Amino acid sequence: MTASDLRRSKARRERDKEARVEQRRRQLLDAAASVMHSTGYHAMSMQQLADRADVSVGLIYQYFGGKEDILRALIQDILEDFRDRVPMAVASAGPSPIARLTVGIRAFCEVIDAKRPGTLLAYREMKTLPLEDVERFKAVEHQTIEPIRQAILDGMESGVFRGVEVELVVHNVLMVAHGWALKHWHLASRMTLPDYVTAETDFILAALRPAMTEHAPPEHSPVTG
Repeated sequence: MTASDLRRSKARRERDKEARVEQRRRQLLDAAASVMHSTGYHAMSMQQLADRADVSVGLIYQYFGGKEDILRALIQDILEDFRDRVPMAVASAGPSPIARLTVGIRAFCEVIDAKRPGTLLAYREMKTLPLEDVERFKAVEHQTIEPIRQAILDGMESGVFRGVEVELVVHNVLMVAHGWALKHWHLASRMTLPDYVTAETDFILAALRPAMTEHAPPEHSPVTG
C-alpha cells in the first residue's frame, strides 16, 4: 500500500468516525426533544433520556455535559438548519424578490416542521439558559433571516413591493414558520404543510404588493406549492 493509499484510508476512517458521532448525537437530540416535550425540561432525568435513546447514561455524558447542554444543543440545531437551508433555498430562486421570499418562507416552515418538538422547547425553556446563550441565539436568528430581509428590500427598491416596515414583515415570516409548530395540533387536522405555506405566503405577498393602478399591473406570484 502506497503512502497515498494510507492517507486516503486514514481520511476515510476519520470521515466514518465523524459520521457515527454525528449519527449518535442526532439520536440523542431527537430522543431528548421527545422526552422534554412530554415531561418538560426540568422534569426530565438523564435515565429517562437514556431509556428513550436506548443507550447508557454514561454514553450521554460523552456527548453532553448535562441537561442544560442538551437544551442548548437542541436550540442551536434548529438555528443551524435555518442558517444552512434558508440562504441556499433563496439563492436557488433567482433574482425575483417574490420567488426568493416564497422559497424562503417555505424553507423556514420546512425546518420548523422537521424540528417541531425542539421548536416548542425553545419557546418554553430558552429562558432557563444563561443570558449570554440567549443573546447569542438571538444574534444567530437575526443572521438566518437576512436573506428574507434582503428579498423584501430588493422588492421595495424595484417597485414589486410597496414601502413597508421591513422588520415587521420579517417578524411575520418567522411567526408563520413558528406558528406551524405552536398550533400544529389545530392546523394539521385541517391542512398539509404545503397548503399552509401556500396560504400564508399568499397573505404576505398580498400585503406587500403595491396598490393596483392602470399603469402598473401586479406581478404574478410564482407557484408556491
